[in-house]
Amino acid sequence: MEKEPAEKDCAVFVIDDDASLREALGSLFRSVGLHAKVFGSTAEFLQSRLPEVASCLVLDVRLPGGSGLDFHSDLIKARIHIPVIFITGHGDVPMAVKAMKSGAVEFLTKPFRDQDLLDAVNAALERDRARRDHDKVVSRAHSLFDSLSPREQRVMALVSSGLMNKVIAGKLGLSEVTIKVHRGNIMRKMEAKSLADLVRMADILGIRNEEA
Repeated sequence: MEKEPAEKDCAVFVIDDDASLREALGSLFRSVGLHAKVFGSTAEFLQSRLPEVASCLVLDVRLPGGSGLDFHSDLIKARIHIPVIFITGHGDVPMAVKAMKSGAVEFLTKPFRDQDLLDAVNAALERDRARRDHDKVVSRAHSLFDSLSPREQRVMALVSSGLMNKVIAGKLGLSEVTIKVHRGNIMRKMEAKSLADLVRMADILGIRNEEA
C-alpha cells in the first residue's frame, strides 16, 4: 500500500474492546501518516482530552456496557460533532440502516479491507474539516455582527432583504443620507466587499427581516 502524506491537522480515534484489533488499526492509520489514538471503552474516550483538529471516530458496534450505536446517539445529543465509522463482526441490514440514518459515514463488517476503512476515514476527516471551516465562518460573522450598533443591525437586515435606501429611510424615519452612512459603516465593520457578501453573511447569521 502506498504511503500517503502525513496529516498533522487531523486525528483518528478508535474505540474497540479487542486490544489486538485496536492496536492493529492504530498502526494502520499511523502507517499512512495519520495521528491515531486508541481506546478500550467509551468511558476511556470521554475521559481523554481530544485535540481541536479535524477528526473522526472508528467505533465498534458491540462494546461492554452498551452499544456503539447508543454511544453515537449520546454524542449527538451532547452536540459532540465527530464523524463516526462503525465496524462490527455481527452486523445486519437493520443495524447498518440505523447507523447510516443516524449520520454515520460508513458501516463496515469485519473482516474489511484496509483500503475500505482508509477511504471511509478520509471521507470522515474531510467532512469534519468542512464543518470546522464552516463553524469558523459562522463564528466570525457573529463576532462582526456584534460590533454593529442596534440601529446598524436593523439597517443590515433591511439592506440584505433587498430594500433601497429610500425605502429603508422611510421605514426607520431617517434621512436617506443617514441610511447611506449606516450602509457604509456596516460594509466596513462586516468586512463585506459587496452587497452579495453582506447578503451571504445575513444568510449565515439567519437574519430575516419581517418588515421587508
